[in-house]
Amino acid sequence: MASPSPVTQGMPRKAALAAWIGSALEYYDFFIYGTAAALVFNKVFFPSSSPAAGTLLALATFGVGYLARPVGAFVLGHIGDRLGRKKVLVFTLLLMGATTFLVGCLPTYASVGVLAPILLVILRLLQGLSAAGEQAGANSMSMEHAPPHRRGYYTSFTLSGTQAGQILATAVFLPIAALPQDQLLTWGWRIPFWCSAVVVIVGFVIRRKIDETPVFEKNKSDVAKLPVAVLFRTHWKDVLRVIAAATIASVSTIFTVYALSYAVNTVGLERGPILWVGVLANVAALLAIPFLAGLSDRIGRKPVFIAGCLACGVLIFPYLWSISDGSYPLIFTVGILLFGVAYSAVNGVWPSFYGEMFSAKVRLSGMAIGTQIGFAIAGFAPSVVAAIGSGKEDWLGVAVFTAAVCLLSAAAALTARETHDVPTEELGQNPGQPRDRNANAASSAAAGSGSTPAKSGISRT
Repeated sequence: MASPSPVTQGMPRKAALAAWIGSALEYYDFFIYGTAAALVFNKVFFPSSSPAAGTLLALATFGVGYLARPVGAFVLGHIGDRLGRKKVLVFTLLLMGATTFLVGCLPTYASVGVLAPILLVILRLLQGLSAAGEQAGANSMSMEHAPPHRRGYYTSFTLSGTQAGQILATAVFLPIAALPQDQLLTWGWRIPFWCSAVVVIVGFVIRRKIDETPVFEKNKSDVAKLPVAVLFRTHWKDVLRVIAAATIASVSTIFTVYALSYAVNTVGLERGPILWVGVLANVAALLAIPFLAGLSDRIGRKPVFIAGCLACGVLIFPYLWSISDGSYPLIFTVGILLFGVAYSAVNGVWPSFYGEMFSAKVRLSGMAIGTQIGFAIAGFAPSVVAAIGSGKEDWLGVAVFTAAVCLLSAAAALTARETHDVPTEELGQNPGQPRDRNANAASSAAAGSGSTPAKSGISRT
């Protein structure tokens, strides 16, 4: 057999790098909104409310972005499975960048009254629409270029990029948060949003150069007219399973939005050190995600994912308690363990774990719809736990809620089929089900990235 061309050999790395950079730029936009919602928007867009009500409303605008995600998942999933992964990735980046820039241009409540929060909600909905197709598209792109025995490792770069975007977003807000209050509330908070203009230009150049996946190219002549219909006919159990498992993202939204607001607005801790917790935790995550994803290639997706869920459910208790106690050493230590290590076990594995549940014809739709409905639920977690209680001693109820979500996600993962050692051509099929010839052809093209099939269908190197 002729060896693959140099371009083919390098495609897994190119696709993973493009997914990493694109996701970092995309989620920079998404996360600066969450930081601003926790620190600024209650005063800029809801000043007539009480402090507690203003915070609740500001956090609700963060959650509103998740409402558009299921809608965007259906639309962008259809486009990705019908027209290609690349088209989705370019569109989502342009939409996210444009809407984020416009948030920075919005008039405040003091200038135009109730129109200001209405415009904010509209732009947040568009952000959510964009984010709906981003990760599913990037995961499909990197997974379909990856060697079969390293799917976990290569797909994890999408989530490493997401963590990098969060680091960048938090780092940009560190000097902004240090501004005097009047400057922060007038012009300072706008700067991170305006920086998205650079994000759009850089990201657009990168994503235009991405090649479409061999899997999609092989199936172009046989794509489903309505991938969603095929998805719900053949994979409805997997969609429900992904929805339940994806609610583990509540850990992320509670850590990045609620805990930040609780620490600064309720407990009265300084903004700077709490923002640094997020930066250091995400730096740890950049190292942990590819390692834990690679571990799942060896021992399985389920053990790593479930262990991460359970660890998050345990660590949320000392983390929120340490914030209520104002103990900075404990806040940093437990925060890094919770978000940088335990949650990284989930983040490192889910791109391959979820994607391997679906066949190539419906993979983008399946991942997008399943994750975005789950993420939509998670997006309102900060609002839900804020409603549980806004006092300093209400952290325990929040921790119990978060732990319950972690148990739900672990239980959903426990019901899934282990797929780390399933040959690529059999992904998305039940054991004993006849193989789909088109899936075989597409899988063979993807495997041309440099792996040599063994007798079991997977190369072990």
